[in-house]
Amino acid sequence: MAVKLRLMRMGKKKQPTYRVVAADARSPRDGRFIEILGTYEPRRDPSVIKIDNEKAVGWLRSGAQPTETVEKLLKASGAWEWFKTGTPPPAAEAGPGEATPAEAESTS
Repeated sequence: MAVKLRLMRMGKKKQPTYRVVAADARSPRDGRFIEILGTYEPRRDPSVIKIDNEKAVGWLRSGAQPTETVEKLLKASGAWEWFKTGTPPPAAEAGPGEATPAEAESTS
């Protein structure tokens, strides 16, 4: 089963928020998912990214493929660097993968 890390749209009409989920690649965008990894709120100023880096790195190590947008969010949260280098970034030790406002702004 091919697993993708992707966004799942939530929220109201014209007020989107997203969940970052691990899902079967064949499932529809807002369909069944395997696990929730975090949230992305692009409408906040600055945008808010909350990702559980340990879960995200675990899925990446098991072969899950992130979409382009999720890859950018993982870079902002530090999970991508952790996956590539094998060492958790210092920010991951302080919090559960929350991006700083400056990092979040650069992704939106």
